[in-house]
Amino acid sequence: MKRPLRHIVSIIGALLLAVAGLTGCISTPDSVGGDPDAIRIGTLRGQPHLYAPYFMQQFAPAGTTYEIVLFENSPDIKNALASGAVDIGVLGAPAMLAGIAANQNVQIIASAADGGSGFVGRPEIRTPEDLRGKRIGFPAGSSQEIALKLTLSAHGLDPEKDVQLVNLAYSDMAGAYTAGRVDAFLSAEMGVSLARQAGAHQILSPYETPIGATNIVLGGNGAFLDEQPDRARDTVRSFTQAIDFMKGDQDAWAAGLVETFGMDRAVTDIAIENVMLRWELDDEFRQRVTELARQMVEFDQLPTAPDMTKVFRTEFLDTVATQ
Repeated sequence: MKRPLRHIVSIIGALLLAVAGLTGCISTPDSVGGDPDAIRIGTLRGQPHLYAPYFMQQFAPAGTTYEIVLFENSPDIKNALASGAVDIGVLGAPAMLAGIAANQNVQIIASAADGGSGFVGRPEIRTPEDLRGKRIGFPAGSSQEIALKLTLSAHGLDPEKDVQLVNLAYSDMAGAYTAGRVDAFLSAEMGVSLARQAGAHQILSPYETPIGATNIVLGGNGAFLDEQPDRARDTVRSFTQAIDFMKGDQDAWAAGLVETFGMDRAVTDIAIENVMLRWELDDEFRQRVTELARQMVEFDQLPTAPDMTKVFRTEFLDTVATQ
């Protein structure tokens, strides 16, 4: 059953208040350092497909502490990785590709989640042609931006001429929809499910392009990976175990999101069904990331593609897989 608009707005407001209250107990970029020996892991606020760090401590080796550091967007996590402010990060693949293309010392060491995106809009938008002239929200520099432009082009719409693209932060997407500032958007959870609860529906699948459902990866600071390979290996193992745990216990995953971020359980259950957790760096995944890099150049997110031989480091996963 769809919920009244005022109820959805109250959910969004409660979520923002709950997240704001977290800064006293979860590190933020300007408050890192509670435990100088902790392994610092960057992730995003309130997104179900980046929640694995919250389960990693239960799989940590004896004497190891994982400190979660919350950020507002993936480029900020990538910059923190490059500077060494965090050791590991769960973030969007485009941010990592941009960092590697700029010769920052970061690498992708595992995948994390496919999916977690949606292309939703007003009930009267039933066909791709109905999008013509409409205001469509998107987060700039993301895999969702690439998916949106590829999807529009595949259905005969010029992203630059036939629609009005509106750059919005992930956290603003659902609010912009309910306030009428956009008619549709292609973005990430939880905004997609919040908008659906407010009456939006899926217009087109965001996963039927050459980049597929590629979205979230596990990135590492190069110096940390080189200088502390044993700790890096143990961290990757804890991450893969957390992913497998979440896949096997979606109730714990959903309950964790509700407890940590004050999310509405019904909306959370819808959102996690749209997330495909994973950790493998198989050939198919790496090919999709390579295609993503190519499309980032095509759509002017990057001046040149990164050297793909420098993008992935598989030795940590290889070690985990053999044990």
